[in-house]
Amino acid sequence: MPFVNVKLVEGVFSSEQKHQMAAALTDVMVKFEGSEAFREVVWVLIEELHKDGWHIGGAPFAGPPKLKSALGRSKEAFEAIGERNPQTRDELAAVSPVRE
Repeated sequence: MPFVNVKLVEGVFSSEQKHQMAAALTDVMVKFEGSEAFREVVWVLIEELHKDGWHIGGAPFAGPPKLKSALGRSKEAFEAIGERNPQTRDELAAVSPVRE
């Protein structure tokens, strides 16, 4: 019996969206199992956690503006690495920009 556990920031998705998400995740599990009979034993738990419990980049999550800011910093780091293709953690650390 597969158990899919999804953790979301509280209040981001409506009940209908969460039901749709659970149905889609069930479809994925059935696809990989290869049998429609499998559908009846797929469990999906969607947990909503208060936004005070979420942090991005070491800072408290403050909704979409904070997420947009974090994505912008990720984009800057990606662009700074450029055409280099690090394959290990040490290689990535050597070519990544230092955040001050």
